[in-house]
Amino acid sequence: MAVHIPPRKTKPEVKKLANTAEAPPYPHNVGKRRKITTIDGSHLYVINEGEIVRPQGKAPHNKLIYLQKLRHEADNRLEYRFTYYMLSPKEGRMLNRWVFGQYSLMIPAKDLSVLLKKARDKGWEGF
Repeated sequence: MAVHIPPRKTKPEVKKLANTAEAPPYPHNVGKRRKITTIDGSHLYVINEGEIVRPQGKAPHNKLIYLQKLRHEADNRLEYRFTYYMLSPKEGRMLNRWVFGQYSLMIPAKDLSVLLKKARDKGWEGF
């Protein structure tokens, strides 16, 4: 008795699109209010006051790196967030759409300033 094994589905080809005219428009979040769920399950609300975006240089995948300026609604505190979007390789409605990277660093301006100064003091490239 022969058992039929169906052929495997092949994944769609994902091209390097981040720096090309074929890429979908970059996500734009300035002025938007966002809800952030903290590790204890509570919620924070922030307003995006500005962002800088750069396609990741020589990455083998399509990634946009963002530096965002966020203002907390509750106490008017300012923080910066390093985050990213990736072009989805998954079949279906998300194929070749920018998907938000769920793990992002949020850092107060003072801490960011100290870290950047230390990197400059060490002579690290790019600082």
